Amino acid sequence: MDRKIEKKFWTTQRIVLFVLGAAFVGFFGWQLLKDHKTTLNVEQDKLTISEVTNGTFDETIPITGNVQPLKTIRLDAVVGGYVTQKLVEGGNEVTKGQTLLKLENQQLKLNFLQSETEASRLVNDLQNTRQRLKVERFALRRSLNELDFNIEQAKDLYDRNKQLFADKVVSEQEYLRAKRDFERLTKQREIEIESQKYQEENAVIQIKQLEGTLERTQRNVELWRQTLENLEVKAPVPGLLSSMDVEVGSNISQGQNIGQIDDLRGFKIRAAIDEYYINRVFSGLPGSFDFNGKNYGLEIIKIYPEVRSGRFEVDMKFLLGAPEGIKRGQSVTVRLQLGQPTKAVLLATGGFFSTTGGNWVYVLEKGDKRAVRRRISLGRKNPEFFEVLEGLKPGERVITSSYDTFGENEVLEF
Repeated sequence: MDRKIEKKFWTTQRIVLFVLGAAFVGFFGWQLLKDHKTTLNVEQDKLTISEVTNGTFDETIPITGNVQPLKTIRLDAVVGGYVTQKLVEGGNEVTKGQTLLKLENQQLKLNFLQSETEASRLVNDLQNTRQRLKVERFALRRSLNELDFNIEQAKDLYDRNKQLFADKVVSEQEYLRAKRDFERLTKQREIEIESQKYQEENAVIQIKQLEGTLERTQRNVELWRQTLENLEVKAPVPGLLSSMDVEVGSNISQGQNIGQIDDLRGFKIRAAIDEYYINRVFSGLPGSFDFNGKNYGLEIIKIYPEVRSGRFEVDMKFLLGAPEGIKRGQSVTVRLQLGQPTKAVLLATGGFFSTTGGNWVYVLEKGDKRAVRRRISLGRKNPEFFEVLEGLKPGERVITSSYDTFGENEVLEF
């Protein structure tokens, strides 16, 4: 007789289906519960982590400057000539009035001699004219003396004949002859005086003209003498002869630059600034820099508005004198202060900015086990800090080192 076989509930097929269904439900639940943010494991000890703080924000920018002499004097040839002696080489210190070069110019010497000769001739002419005037004055006195004597005689004869003519003793002809002689001599005296006066006035005019010409000629002689002195090129100030671009035997033109002297009695700093700040930079703007462990204050004294390669230059002076030991041409980093210090939320500067542009950062969560990406807004920047406008609070910790290896991951796990 046949026996009824009961069918098993947990068949192999059902067990497989049940396991697959449970796995699907578990996976679906896990997907619902899990954090979908992309995650990257990193080593915390290789990161720079900075705490957000409250503090004072100094709006400064770093600029690179070079130490230069406070004054640089160009040496230009006042006269031309060829170099006969070069007494000092570039790179040596010189004193005021020290001879640096000696030039030769035969034409200048010839002009000087001609000018001296002309001055000597004018001196002789002036002396001769003055002597002639004295002689003419003596001649006038002698001539007037003789005329006065003749006039006295003629007057006596005229007066006597006049009386005798009235008494009918002499003829009218004799009387008129005596009268004419007396009037002629009197008139001759007047003409002689007028002639001598004209000659003297003319001589005085000639003397004044000669004196004026002589004075101008003597000034010309002095100018030629000074010109000859310029054949010796001398240092106008004490300092460092930084260059001397001539050699013995070379020909130098008038006005040609032959070198320069750096006045070592003071220094300044010339710095280049990005043109972005040109409207915020003005004379009197303060700055500072560190040298040999000390801080030194600076102040802008001159702005060069011409922009080259996106930068413009400024000159800065030392407020309390240049540091001891600083050298010409030395490079320094200056902190230029663009505004007054203000209270702000601060975040340390770092390599993160080149990746994020200051739009987001990784902020550590409590426990420092991971860091999460967060959007922020940054404002002004100085060499040490960013000004935080929003997105961060004091006390929070932020990764400020480079983000180059983090990709687009939103969570960093340590």
